[in-house]
This record gives sequence, structure tokens and C-alpha cells, in this order.
Amino acid sequence: MTTRLPKAAHTAQPWRIHEFTRDFRVEDVWSFRAPGAGPDDFPVMVDALKAAYDTRKEPAAVRFLFAVRWKLGALLGWDSTREGLGGRVVSLRDRLPHDLARTADDATACTDPFTEVYQLRDEAARELANKTVHDIMHLGWVPTGAGGYELRMAALVKPNGLFGRIYMAAIAPFRYLVIYPALTRQWERAWLDHGHPNRHTAHDGPGKTGDRD
Repeated sequence: MTTRLPKAAHTAQPWRIHEFTRDFRVEDVWSFRAPGAGPDDFPVMVDALKAAYDTRKEPAAVRFLFAVRWKLGALLGWDSTREGLGGRVVSLRDRLPHDLARTADDATACTDPFTEVYQLRDEAARELANKTVHDIMHLGWVPTGAGGYELRMAALVKPNGLFGRIYMAAIAPFRYLVIYPALTRQWERAWLDHGHPNRHTAHDGPGKTGDRD
């Protein structure tokens, strides 16, 4: 079961992201189940999420909300190159030391609107920017009390002035009522479909083991 967590669940972790995002606020923190996951499975989970984004169809309500958002953005110029990374906003990646920034070069590509910032063995950061906000999606790998591991996702945001703050407040109900529930189902299913180390066991037959994607 996915759980919304207090902001301290993110800030208390010894992650590198804290060094570079002191001017961002923590908007949301969520945990996602990964049954059977081990300490080295974070890259597997990240790749599973990207595979799910590229192959799974979003629920109709989510598709509708994003279609409206992208249409408004196109009409009002919210998502123009001038308003994005390298335009209005300097990429977070430009703040990183070179050895950390270059880890993004080896990350698996994805067709979603986020851009890679860095990826380590237990955390990763991706970003997007437009006229409303500069948004960092931070993913972290955390041990659970039961001996397993779970995915933590934190949304770190820097709204673009008063307009950005009003926008974030306006979309909050849609995030909690539609977007996050859909994200929960998609991400937990992604682990089961693409990442879970035992997902092939029932079909491989005697003497066979499944390979990870």
C-alpha cells in the first residue's frame, strides 16, 4: 500500500540531493511497495518505472487532465523553450560536481517530460521546468522494518513567483484525488511486471530461472 509520508521522511535521509536543493521546498513525499526487493534493486526499479511509462496506457481521467494541461501550456506559452531548462531556469545538473552530473549519462532513456540530473545506487533525481515551476522528482531506496526495501518519491518544487504558487495550489486537489492514486497503481504494477526478481518463477518450469529485464 502506498503511503503519503511526512516531509521529514525525505529530509532525514542522507541523500546527496539535499546539497543542491536548499532553495526548493518539499511538496510531497510518498512510499511505494516493492515486494521482494533487495538492497541492489534500485536501478532495476527505476528502469521498471521508465518501461511502464513507455508501454502502459494511463487511466482516462489522468489522460484527460494531462491533455488539458498540455493544451493550456501550448496556448499560453507555459512550456516554451524560453520558459524551460536552459531558458528561464538553470538546470539543477549545472550545480553538481562533474563526477555526480555525469552519472546521468548512463541512465536509461525515457519518453516522459523529465530530464535526468543524476542516478546513484540508492537515489536519483530528474527535473522539469516551465513557466509555473521548477520541479525535481527525487527517488530514493529505503530499507523497511520487514527486511525489504521500498521506493520513496519526493516532489521538490520552486514555484515561479505568485503565479507559480497559485498554480500549485490550484492543481493540488487533482494531484491527490487523481494523479497520485493512478501513479500508485502504475508504479507498484511496474515493479511486479518489469522489476520483481521472481516474476518469471511460476512460468519458467523446473531447472529454469527468469532473467531480469
